[in-house]
Amino acid sequence: MFFKKQIQETSHEACGCGLPHGGTIGADPLLRPWREDDRYSQPQQACIELSGMPAENGSETPLLPPVRNPPSYDYVLVGKNIEDPNSEIRAKQKDFIAALKQKDIKVMEIVDEQKVFYGIRAPNEMFEKYRYLLKVSDACNWSCEQQREVILSTRIRIVHFILDHTYIKVNSEEENLDQLIKKNVFETKFCLHEKKKQKELTQIWARWSACFQRQPITEVRSYFGEKVALYYLWLGWYTYLLIPAAILGIVVFLYGLAFFNTSPLIKEVCEADIIMCPLCDRQCKVWNLSDTCTFAKVSILFDNEGTVAFAMFMAIWATVFLEFWKRHRATYVSKWKVYDWSEDEEELILEIINDPNCETKRYRHSYLHSTTVLILVTLMLMLIIGLAQALVVFRVMAQVQLSESSWEFLSDNANTVAVMLGAVLHYLTITIMTRVNRKVALKLCEIEETRSYAATERSFTVKMFTFQFFTLFSSLIYVAFFLGRINGRPGSYVRIAGKWRLEECHPSGCLTDLFIQMAIIMVLKQTLNNIFEFTGPWLRRYVKRRTTKKLQRKCGHCYKKECKETEEGSEICESCKLQSWLRNYRLTDVNAFSLFEEFLEMILQFSFTTIFVAAFPLAPFLALVNNVFEIRLDAIKMVSLERRLVPKKTNNIGIWSIILEAIGVLAVIANGLVIGVTSDFIPRLVYLYRYGPCANGNVTDISCMSGYINNSLSTVCVNDRNVINDFTPKQLITHNGLSVTHCSYKDYRNSEDYSFTSQFWLILAVRFAFVILFEHVVVICKFIVAWFVPDSPHKVKNDRLEDKLSRLKEELSLFKERRAQWQRSSDA
Repeated sequence: MFFKKQIQETSHEACGCGLPHGGTIGADPLLRPWREDDRYSQPQQACIELSGMPAENGSETPLLPPVRNPPSYDYVLVGKNIEDPNSEIRAKQKDFIAALKQKDIKVMEIVDEQKVFYGIRAPNEMFEKYRYLLKVSDACNWSCEQQREVILSTRIRIVHFILDHTYIKVNSEEENLDQLIKKNVFETKFCLHEKKKQKELTQIWARWSACFQRQPITEVRSYFGEKVALYYLWLGWYTYLLIPAAILGIVVFLYGLAFFNTSPLIKEVCEADIIMCPLCDRQCKVWNLSDTCTFAKVSILFDNEGTVAFAMFMAIWATVFLEFWKRHRATYVSKWKVYDWSEDEEELILEIINDPNCETKRYRHSYLHSTTVLILVTLMLMLIIGLAQALVVFRVMAQVQLSESSWEFLSDNANTVAVMLGAVLHYLTITIMTRVNRKVALKLCEIEETRSYAATERSFTVKMFTFQFFTLFSSLIYVAFFLGRINGRPGSYVRIAGKWRLEECHPSGCLTDLFIQMAIIMVLKQTLNNIFEFTGPWLRRYVKRRTTKKLQRKCGHCYKKECKETEEGSEICESCKLQSWLRNYRLTDVNAFSLFEEFLEMILQFSFTTIFVAAFPLAPFLALVNNVFEIRLDAIKMVSLERRLVPKKTNNIGIWSIILEAIGVLAVIANGLVIGVTSDFIPRLVYLYRYGPCANGNVTDISCMSGYINNSLSTVCVNDRNVINDFTPKQLITHNGLSVTHCSYKDYRNSEDYSFTSQFWLILAVRFAFVILFEHVVVICKFIVAWFVPDSPHKVKNDRLEDKLSRLKEELSLFKERRAQWQRSSDA
């Protein structure tokens, strides 16, 4: 575990232990006594079975399949090789190893110059206990471990739990393995890759040439556990369903491209002879609306009628994706026999295996702790929002400085460059705040004092996602809903500290700013993250290979077949074991954050793909392209470049499901607001049916949108006593050297008293009406889809019923057989 508080809590309290007859496992009459003689010395080891009463012919009826010892070790600890017998570090190492041996765990020590490696192998009795407790538990009794042998991934999970919950006393205090690693008593811990299966996974999955092949989810689950397998299952399903969204997004883009040169709105902008007011103080001059011809063409690619339908489609698509994901997940977890599995019961079982004398953990709730956490979370969110406002100030100041640049390109495009620089700085802020958010979330989890690891993980996930969501979207929310709406008007501009004038929307519309911001962040985040994600582990492995001396073979025995091809029951020599351990040691370290970070990255991408998709219809296509390579990148990294992740057992993606549903709801609200408030869709609609040439129903020879651009602008007299102080005489001179007396700006105001016109209030009313109508229609569609698509296919439900019936019949048959045996024994 990676939560310090959780570790301390577990050391004093443990689980509830529901054993038959209130005794220990070994005292149960259905279990054969365990043999203690020479369990590890023989190269070929006998199977240890969970057996019933002996029959008359002396045979036994096994209740569970046998447990076999694998030839490799379950875990490896690495520490410094300290020869000084009086060293405190050496003493702690010995104490911890002794504590493991008290639990009947075999420890093999191999010294390699400055390092000492401890191979950890748990006895078969531990796994027998695990399987028996699964059998008598409420929710885990039809688990996959009952159907076949306990595989190495299951052994690793159990041993990992025991290692994390083994304590030594140091000055009347208890320390566990994670604390010892922090104090440099041990350098690291890791579980071993299985070379043969590693090679198989590389051939069928973890390679770039397999990008368009089906994922071997069952094989991934056998090697990495259900948690990793469900991540790849979810990512593969998400990527698959991105295909229709990406195709429709491209169609919307092409729809805008089809009217690239023929749109009357673009034609009106490009041919306009309208003088616009300066966009900033001092250096910005009046400009001609036709100067924004290129940007107007770009804007129409994303701000058109097709965007409305696409935004509605994506909001419903999010629900369809989630509902069909539930069905897809149910099919696999049912096949893996973990449909009814309970995380809490699994943790209880592992607790009792680690300590048979454990006690029940009590559910506790502290209003003081909860209130403290709530206040701290609020303060953290205020800090994140404050950073977003700092970005606003940066863009305002950058625009002023760029407009004063001697380079004509920068001065002419100061607004666009400032937005782009702000987006890059936003990305850097995201990168830095990700580390800060993680540390704060961990500290808050310690304050909460959650009962179990599962509860701690859920709490951490919610906090971390919330912090990251606000870090990513605070600036986007400002650009989408506030930029250009709170900056005032000529004669009454809003200024920061009374000095810097607030920035305005891009001349071609506010949606262009949102598009630029999203495109830069999404492309940078995905591209740079993937580059660092792949090159980082590769470089670290290369450095470790260069700094770690190559092991020399010390005996000819290493060339035997069993050392090259590890088979069940074979023991290899110390030299080959050390080679295998060194090969795993050189790989990049992993921790409890490894899979969480992959999930977080994809969930945030899902947020980008759905929440502001109305401003960036190509987002699903970019996500699709990224994910095709992301799956193989993560696979190559996990199989070849990183140490083996500790296999975790689960039957769903946990709290992420609730987060995805919340994102689906936010997508409806955000896209409705983007279309209704940010884009020019509603003003165009109002003009078309109320103020345009076709408003009276008369068919004319000109376009029905003719005159819209001029209608959406207001005019101000620069000599007005309220306006004259906002602009200097130098700013009111055009590039032709003419001095202007009037300029236009985008708003609906009277030219006399600058009050809002009736058209402004009508547009505002229609905007709110559209947002409410859009959200209600889409939400109703989402509810219909959720109701129409069952969470589990009927085949899964029928298979589970058949499995339960088969198991009950098997239990009844075994009960009758044991009862007959007991009767015969009593008669004898």
